[in-house]
Amino acid sequence: MSNIEKLPNLKIAIVVEELTQLGGAERLLDAYLELFPKAPVFTLVYNKERTQHRYDKFDIRPSFIQKLPFGSTKYKWYLPLMPKAVESFKLDDFDIVLSITSALVKGVKTKKPTIHICYCNTPTRYLWLDSESYIKNAPIPFFVRPLMPAVLSYLRKWDLKASKRPDFYIANSINAQKRIKKYYNRESFPIFPPVDAKRFNTSDSKATPLRWRNYFLLVSRLEPYKKVELAIEAFEKLGLPLKVVGGGTRLEKYRSKAPDNIEFIGRVSDEKLAEFYQNCLGFIFPQEEDAGITPLEAMACGKPVIAYAKGGALESVVDGKTGVLFYDQTVDGLTDAVTRAGKISFDKNAIRKHAESFDKEIFKGKILAYIESKIK
Repeated sequence: MSNIEKLPNLKIAIVVEELTQLGGAERLLDAYLELFPKAPVFTLVYNKERTQHRYDKFDIRPSFIQKLPFGSTKYKWYLPLMPKAVESFKLDDFDIVLSITSALVKGVKTKKPTIHICYCNTPTRYLWLDSESYIKNAPIPFFVRPLMPAVLSYLRKWDLKASKRPDFYIANSINAQKRIKKYYNRESFPIFPPVDAKRFNTSDSKATPLRWRNYFLLVSRLEPYKKVELAIEAFEKLGLPLKVVGGGTRLEKYRSKAPDNIEFIGRVSDEKLAEFYQNCLGFIFPQEEDAGITPLEAMACGKPVIAYAKGGALESVVDGKTGVLFYDQTVDGLTDAVTRAGKISFDKNAIRKHAESFDKEIFKGKILAYIESKIK
């Protein structure tokens, strides 16, 4: 029997940070659940409404934080308790533990012969990359804020210890692979996040000039680090129509200050999101991401991506072929990139074909092959 044939007979658990929204991390979870639909999902907290009941049919097992006051909505209040919550998961009965993390759940405790494979989107960003901004913008009570430096110092020590626990690491990009080596001194194997290409399509096979018509699109959580304000200022200067899809703590603030040519849509269904991609002129990606799934979704619709040339965008966007990269993360840098894109005739089919190389079925095959390689 080959290792891949052994998988259905093995007990597999999946561990994720929290299930309180639908975003890139949930796209990864969806792919894992297609491979292992019977695997229980351990998570810090679970909110059925905010995940639109997508996981109702699965075995979701939240931590004790779920039962604390406002646990499923104000869970960030309980940041100091999260290491304890992560370590409380009972995983001894499983043959394989698959964690998907951008923060702490790589720290789950397992014992031999259980194999723990961590899919790491990034070393914990608010501990190693952006602590000052996190303290400033985190939705935590004002009276707790003075304690945050001490809390983060404790968490850094715990996170470094926790980083030694996975048996193997998968990085979500070469970009993340370098960070995992830098901060955790662990080797990893890069597998870029997937796009569900069959959800998107493009019917026009002709090379189409990028004209000033229709609208540009930005899909993002509306948080400070996503650089949405940069796009607002750039498109106010350009005077071109921009639609922004997504929710977050800054939605009303951005909406109130936006000029008439910029429309904030809020959260939408997957079906409606696909329509926004398919009908847009081009996709705006002004932030640095470890990988980034939304540019792939836009490209799956044959749409060019105008992206900041750092992080995962360097691995997914081909400058001049599937979009335009800009290296100066300023209003002028973005406006110049949009103007340059307007002079290029992009081939929708070529863009779509490029996106298909990141398709979810290919991703699932790579994940299975990696797991197989680690089963003795």
